Amino acid sequence: MKDPSFRRSVALFRAFMREQGDPATAYTLLARDAADQVERHGPVRGKVVVDIGGGDGYFTREFRRRGAHGYLFEPDTAELSPGERADTVVADGYLLPLADGAADVCFSSNVLEHVADPHTFLSEMARVTRPGGLIYVSFTNWHSPWGGHEWAPWHYLGAERARSRYERRTGRPAKHRLGDNLFRIGVGETLRHVRSRSDVTVVSARSRYWPVLPQLVPRIPVLREFATWNLLLILRRCS
Repeated sequence: MKDPSFRRSVALFRAFMREQGDPATAYTLLARDAADQVERHGPVRGKVVVDIGGGDGYFTREFRRRGAHGYLFEPDTAELSPGERADTVVADGYLLPLADGAADVCFSSNVLEHVADPHTFLSEMARVTRPGGLIYVSFTNWHSPWGGHEWAPWHYLGAERARSRYERRTGRPAKHRLGDNLFRIGVGETLRHVRSRSDVTVVSARSRYWPVLPQLVPRIPVLREFATWNLLLILRRCS
């Protein structure tokens, strides 16, 4: 699908809305779309692609399907299906068991909002990426309508209130708890941080799902915190 386009955005939104009941379809589509975004900057065939926090491996499998040497690093074994565990390295994104510059592409989709120290996480991504290699990182910002994840958009009224409401309505515990496995991460603060770094340059900063002018919204202070929805950064490792 053409990116950006209304057709692409609608397809991804529909898949997202069915994610709980049909995760395979949702994440297969998302993985295909993410790999397309990476390949806008060069083919992945024959390249080493490191997927950090990729859950059950949808992104890694898509990169392998395109001829890349894909490797999945996931800290939570509960996210892995039995068939995926043999091919996965159980490792924390803060300290990857990789040599400096081992990856041509370092990839992380919707992980940064789940780490307490995103700056250290980004530093580790940069460390394992070769000079000239690409770093793909996307995250759902806190003030996005989806910032509270399963208890969004009620997070605008307070995280604990939103989580309690979700648990009352569903009768099951919420997966995410603010300050434990979900954190308030913003667009502006993240852009300022990556632009100040000496080990990476910003190739692209855009709203991941917007159908038109995806690079415009992240440039507008205040508005970007609510309207970006999901910030996608393409970074290049400096020599």
